[in-house]
Amino acid sequence: MPDRHLRPDEIELLLDGEEGFGVAPLRAHVRSCASCQGELQSARLFMQSLDALPDFAPSAGFADKVMNQVQVFEPWHAAATRTVADLVPASRPARLAAGVGAAFGAGLLTAGTTWALARADMAVIVTQLGLESFREKVLAAGTDLMSTVLGQSGLAALQGSSPEVLALAAGGFVAAAGMGVVGIRALASASSRQGR
Repeated sequence: MPDRHLRPDEIELLLDGEEGFGVAPLRAHVRSCASCQGELQSARLFMQSLDALPDFAPSAGFADKVMNQVQVFEPWHAAATRTVADLVPASRPARLAAGVGAAFGAGLLTAGTTWALARADMAVIVTQLGLESFREKVLAAGTDLMSTVLGQSGLAALQGSSPEVLALAAGGFVAAAGMGVVGIRALASASSRQGR
């Protein structure tokens, strides 16, 4: 063994009464080193003192108080399992009725999905009609907004102009709206500073 004193983990091996490959040189070193003998004896006395201490049990509500202050991360799958378990009825007849209802609902959903997939052309037509209706409503709302902002004569002038003029008008509108927002914020911050 090299000329050095035992490390704490080596002293712990000797305290635990371990037997094995590296323990014999440790014991030989302790027999020849007064400092390590003192450390080992001190550690033995410390362990005996710990063993002599009475066992204490926490109060009845201690664990609840501690856990109320701990933020416990609950994985999504555990939360989902708990939620499903809370939804399952307690009595056997109610569980049976819920199972039949779930099976019936799953059957209806499967049948409806199969029917819809078999008639995909109908879904495409309905979707196109919905998108066309949505586009018309957005266009009407934009026209109403521009009519309100520019008036009927301004709207008529924009409708007869080129796309470049429309883009320029839209950019001017956005810039004016942005400057209005900045102005309102500046007024609000100035009035809050005066109120202090």
